[in-house]
Amino acid sequence: MTALTGLELRSTITAGGELRLELEEVTVPDPGPDEVVIKVEAAPINPSDLGLLIGPADLSTMQASGTPDRPVITAHVPTKRMTAVTARLDQSLAVGNEGAGTVVAAGVNATHLLGKQVGAMGLAMYAEYCVVPASGCSVLPDGATAADGAAMFVNPLTALSMVETMRSEGHTAIVHTAAASTLGQMLLRVCLADGIDLVAIVRNQEQVALLREAGATHVLDSTADDFDEALADAITTTGATIAFDAIGGGTLAGQILHAMEVGINRRGDGTYSRYGSDAKKQVYIYGGLDLGPTVLTRTFGMSWSCGGWLLMPFLAAAGPEVEQRLRRRVVDELTTLFVSDYAHRITLTEALQPEVLAKYVRKQTGEKYLIVSPD
Repeated sequence: MTALTGLELRSTITAGGELRLELEEVTVPDPGPDEVVIKVEAAPINPSDLGLLIGPADLSTMQASGTPDRPVITAHVPTKRMTAVTARLDQSLAVGNEGAGTVVAAGVNATHLLGKQVGAMGLAMYAEYCVVPASGCSVLPDGATAADGAAMFVNPLTALSMVETMRSEGHTAIVHTAAASTLGQMLLRVCLADGIDLVAIVRNQEQVALLREAGATHVLDSTADDFDEALADAITTTGATIAFDAIGGGTLAGQILHAMEVGINRRGDGTYSRYGSDAKKQVYIYGGLDLGPTVLTRTFGMSWSCGGWLLMPFLAAAGPEVEQRLRRRVVDELTTLFVSDYAHRITLTEALQPEVLAKYVRKQTGEKYLIVSPD
């Protein structure tokens, strides 16, 4: 096969404290026996992608250079934030966790995928071509487009894995923060379909209305004066004892644990214990919308836990059978439960225009971006 070349979006943080984003022309390696080469047609911009793309750079210092076809973005990384990126300094890193496109080359054990449109997990999907393991690909169902399949891994598998975690740990209902996000709306659809009570926490009344219109019963505005009382009431009603928190910093995780303790006591037998209830209360932090300290005011007894949760470690621990079962469900319901809507479609070069970048890093509800091929 004639060697393919293509552009790939790369992110570098230098030892001198500069973020550099650019398009590099790379030679696409031949696929190994169990690999395929995908001509990437669509790739979403997820918060998890932005963590690698931008890192801890101060975008108020952003500068543009290069040419229209090869734009370059630079920005300063504050000295106090450099310790968080020590392991990546002076490395040009590919970006893009997932996407979809057409398989244009395949290793000897993956020829059945040649010419197929697939969604895939990879580490370099913000590119014209990407080499990925065949096992990381899912063939799109008939009638689905690359845009339909571009985001069929991160958010769908996260939503399903949250439910899987809930069940495996013996909980029966979920609390979710930043619940008006694309992931939050997807989790709501899964919970409605599977008969699972969900307490959705958002940050304004517009988002409350959005989720109520989508079928949510328990939607709370964290900025409301009666939020703590309403949260305790919703958790009492649903019996939720597990939460997935996208915020991370601040007091919200502690407020949720406190509301869980209140709910457990309201539903309990009235027996008092100086150590609080025996029921396990769990908050998993899976995002960092607030990078400040997580503040826990311990008013929820001793049977509780607050820790981190991420999709890939969960899937690795759950095993291949669980992962394949979840992936099959995503394919089967790709254009219903797991549909993703995009407000903006941009090319690789447009992704490095300062005014465009400044908008998609805001991660605003209803403003999801999809990188598409120009042809």
